[in-house]
Amino acid sequence: MELTAEYGFFVGIDWATEAHQVTVVDPRGNVLNERSVPHSGAAITELIDWLIARADGDTGRIAVAIEVPRGALVEMLYERGIAVYSINPKQLDRLRDRHTVAGAKDDRLDAYVLGDSLRTDLPLFRRVKIDDPVSIQLREFSRLHDDLREELSRLTNRLRDQLYRFFPQMLRLCPAANEPWFWDLVKRVPSPARAAVLRPATIRAVLQKHRIRRLTAEDVLTQLRTPPVRVAPGTLEAARGHIEMLLPRLQLVHAQQQANDKRLQGLLEKLGSVEADDQGQKHEHRDAAIILSMPGIGIHVAATMLGEAAQALAERDYDALRTHSGQAPVTRRSGKRKLVLRRRACNSALADALYHAARVHVQRDPAANALYAAHRQQGASHGRALRSIGDRMLRILVAMLRTRTLYDPDRIGRTRSQPADPSSQAADLIVHVPAGIAA
Repeated sequence: MELTAEYGFFVGIDWATEAHQVTVVDPRGNVLNERSVPHSGAAITELIDWLIARADGDTGRIAVAIEVPRGALVEMLYERGIAVYSINPKQLDRLRDRHTVAGAKDDRLDAYVLGDSLRTDLPLFRRVKIDDPVSIQLREFSRLHDDLREELSRLTNRLRDQLYRFFPQMLRLCPAANEPWFWDLVKRVPSPARAAVLRPATIRAVLQKHRIRRLTAEDVLTQLRTPPVRVAPGTLEAARGHIEMLLPRLQLVHAQQQANDKRLQGLLEKLGSVEADDQGQKHEHRDAAIILSMPGIGIHVAATMLGEAAQALAERDYDALRTHSGQAPVTRRSGKRKLVLRRRACNSALADALYHAARVHVQRDPAANALYAAHRQQGASHGRALRSIGDRMLRILVAMLRTRTLYDPDRIGRTRSQPADPSSQAADLIVHVPAGIAA
């Protein structure tokens, strides 16, 4: 545990978009300085220079507390050798109550609470470490993947709604309207009248271009030439005009999604490659290769984990991983009453990624499938059972990372047919790893 005696200056920074409120506190809790610092390179550099000057050039005597664990301000402080600590906003809210019972809140108070709490409650804060460049890129591109997926879903839903207005028979070919070949077909067949004079060769060219074998040109024409619905005058023209504007955007977002996926794949290959030394001996497996070796984890889940939980993975911190990903439950106990709830305060991107990983893992791993079935038989919901599988995956993953080994189902012990307590996240599976590694 770090000692507050190491630091002579405790700096609280209330982060904002335009200007940051800064409060400097000494080891006795006296306020040495308060100022507002604009969010600019020159102003932040001036602040750092002033702090280092007050510490007589010894950056090891300065500790900074801030809510945001990343960003330009944090990176500039870190590069100058200043210790930066972050804290969850909910914890800061509780610490604020120690200084005011009236519920007052402003930037100056928050900056002071951050600095003073760092002085008195250092173990509550987490030391910030800057991620390596590849992890930063993975975090950015994995979030971009989620944004593009949501945008593509919105656009395809709008396309489907417009087709449903005047051309519902076309949706029988692709009910979700979310496939590239279908977009090309809509472009070539914008209305039922066009379908009546369309040649089979045109349809066949679209199917061959996109390698669609489940349908033939005759099947497509049969659906398209189904008697159309009658619509009010002007509806057909309005819907067609809307679709003409939607299709280029759909194709653009889809192309961007494919390009982003290639970026993620390249970054993971870079992280997961095994290098050889001068004698040709290969080094140990890297984290990315180890994570990808587990059934159910693909490029998107692996990129999210390495981007959102880089520090916890690097430290092999199982408790931090299960907390950040929402796998660790929240227990509320009072007297004879005990309530175990799902953890909501977590990284939502990491929680979603692990949910889908657990869902696929159940399908591909017999032991996980048996454990899932046992939890369901005891009354656990689908989501609760999958969180147990996700917790198991993290426990095994940490053991794999510590031993630098790939996933091997033969190393996994037998699954208990009847877990003792479905509401707990206790180890339902025995993982055969060296002593001290299993959680």
